[in-house]
Amino acid sequence: MMKRQNVMIKGTKSGLSLQLNDRCSYEDILVELEEKLAEFQGLEDSPLISVRILTDNRYLNPEQQEEIKELIRQKQNLIVDEIVSNVISKEEAKEVIESQEVTSVATIVRSGQILEVPGDLLLVGDVNPGGTVRAGGNIFIMGALKGIAHAGYTGRNEAVIVASFMTPSQLRISDCISRSPDHYDQEEHHQMECAYIDNNHQIMIDRLQVLKHLRPNITRFKGGHYYG
Repeated sequence: MMKRQNVMIKGTKSGLSLQLNDRCSYEDILVELEEKLAEFQGLEDSPLISVRILTDNRYLNPEQQEEIKELIRQKQNLIVDEIVSNVISKEEAKEVIESQEVTSVATIVRSGQILEVPGDLLLVGDVNPGGTVRAGGNIFIMGALKGIAHAGYTGRNEAVIVASFMTPSQLRISDCISRSPDHYDQEEHHQMECAYIDNNHQIMIDRLQVLKHLRPNITRFKGGHYYG
């Protein structure tokens, strides 16, 4: 019977794919990886080749990932693009769950205060001038936003900011920043509004009603029944 390879290298349109056996020891992976990489000896002057590592059900801790990357980096024409795994650590799973949770807070965020949550934020209260709210996901404010709001601070461009009275000193979504215009008259705004990143990667403010078309997953009604 032919022995199963612990490291299988395949060529793809974007570079190389390294499939790691998830049923052998980590040490066996390292030994065979070094042997397979030896085949690239003498190709240092060739163009850079992107490498994608597939680990299936094998979990590689950060130290192991770095060790494998270093082995590959020793071949000057190889560069690791990403490591793809079917499993994550408990800590990573906890972070994912927290990033999807909605944190509800009833308070007033005053000047100098910062309220930060890993997922979505539902604030029942105001954000006063000089106050800041930050969320890894969306921000929903049942009150007046007069301070700073930063949604999607982990890089989520699809995040939105919603407020009953939208008169912020600054809005941030992911890496986009928008300051409130000097002529913004809060007396003219009596309806809930939402802020989002448009196709030009600019922050736009519009009526709340547009949200169901822009971000249908946010407004999708889950569970229960709707009458009317």
